[in-house]
Amino acid sequence: MVNTMPQSKYDNAADLHIYGAHAHTAAAAAHHRGDHEAAEELSSKAQDHSMAASDKTSELAKQIHVPVRA
Repeated sequence: MVNTMPQSKYDNAADLHIYGAHAHTAAAAAHHRGDHEAAEELSSKAQDHSMAASDKTSELAKQIHVPVRA
C-alpha cells in the first residue's frame, strides 16, 4: 500500500461533487443505451453523492468567516 497524504476537507468536498457529476453522466449514458435499470441505480447513486457534497460544502462554508461586502 502506498502512503499518501491525507486529503484536506476541501478535497473531500470536491471529490464528492466530482463523483456526483460522474454518476449523473453514467446514468445518462445508461438511459441512452436503453438500460433503464442501471440508469435508475446510477441516478440514485448520483443523488447520494450530490447530497453528500452539498452537505459537506455547507458545513465548510459555515466554518469560513468571510467579511460581508457592502
